[in-house]
Amino acid sequence: MLPSFDALAAQGGGLFGEQAEWAQRYDADPRLAITRSNTPVLSVQTFAATEQAIETYRQIVADGGWGMVPAGHVLKLGVSGPAVVALRKRLAASGDLDPSVGGSPIFDSYVDAGVKHFQARHGLTETGVVSKETFAALNVPADVRLRQLEVNLVRLRSYSGNLGERFVMANIPAMAVETVENGVVATRHNAGVGKIDRQSPVMMTKAIDINFNPYWTVPASIIRKDLIPRMQKDANYLNDHKIRIFNKEGQELQSDQVNWNSLEAVNYKFRQDPGGDVNSLGVVRININNPYGVYMHDTPEKGIFGDDDRFVSSGCIRVQNVRDYVTWLLKDTPGWDREHIDEAIRSGQRIDAKIATQVPVYWVYITAWATPEGLAQFREDIYQRDGFGPLAADNASTTATATIPQAIQSSPQRALSARSQVLEPMRDEE
Repeated sequence: MLPSFDALAAQGGGLFGEQAEWAQRYDADPRLAITRSNTPVLSVQTFAATEQAIETYRQIVADGGWGMVPAGHVLKLGVSGPAVVALRKRLAASGDLDPSVGGSPIFDSYVDAGVKHFQARHGLTETGVVSKETFAALNVPADVRLRQLEVNLVRLRSYSGNLGERFVMANIPAMAVETVENGVVATRHNAGVGKIDRQSPVMMTKAIDINFNPYWTVPASIIRKDLIPRMQKDANYLNDHKIRIFNKEGQELQSDQVNWNSLEAVNYKFRQDPGGDVNSLGVVRININNPYGVYMHDTPEKGIFGDDDRFVSSGCIRVQNVRDYVTWLLKDTPGWDREHIDEAIRSGQRIDAKIATQVPVYWVYITAWATPEGLAQFREDIYQRDGFGPLAADNASTTATATIPQAIQSSPQRALSARSQVLEPMRDEE
């Protein structure tokens, strides 16, 4: 069984207690405030809450579920019409809006708060605006959500053993990382995870050491698929991204010594210098034992952490606020407090730190769960592992694009970055 979680009653707790919970307040209806739970996703409390949520959703289904919201136009504050009436009914059916606020056709501040409440439970940015991604989540039928909870209850049960007093959980479909200590969430981090065609693996492993200011050696397949085409388009690409060329004898070559109109480049080693501004691994790499060649790391592309769709890597997991994460991992390792971690990163030098006591790490695939506060959480079944096809229903009252999960609509490959006028850095790993 899991260790005792008596400490869950404490507010915050641990080295990063101030990060353990936050609240979104909506003046229109304070009853709809979303408070982030201190309870880990992998816990007996979450398992019990999910069982209770299943009973709630069985009743919703027995009562006829909820209706579809017409997706013809974006809905937001000030809009009025029949679609807003349908939206009110839909939000009330799932507990995101108090039915007592009425059935007005006007999108007022109460509906705005209800939409934000719904978006928070579905891992969407809390804008209060109902556009494509929110329509898609709203129009998933209640019976599909029920089955999703039932499938994930089995997954949660598989983590009902002793996971350790300190452990890390990376939930792939939620694109999120939790650090857990004595049954309480210590830190939370948005994450970038594997694309649909380069999936992050589900596994149980351990974090063993940290590389500060790491090199990145370009895998042979990426030399062939990415680096050669980039050099054909821009002869300064290697220099701009601080990538050096070495032959088999370890001698450094210049880019004009390579025939870029052939596959000659695959015979050489390409190594990117340390540096958080350009290095694909950012300033930190966290090594974990596994047979897949994946790891966790920083990234110079911090903008991805603000996106709803963060299925962006080739299997590794990129961690937001990575310094907080590394500080937690090294908390019991002598000589590695936050000050020394920051100093190591500032130095720009390659420095390694071995974690004194290896920390269990669980990469999991959980698309639905509930919190002890009574909130059911849902995420897209991005890898289609729940066993019943796309989550969004195909209904005549919604547009085709509105019913397809956002990440499935997107191309698995991101050739060029919208944030840059130059060629995007190559992927962080193979």
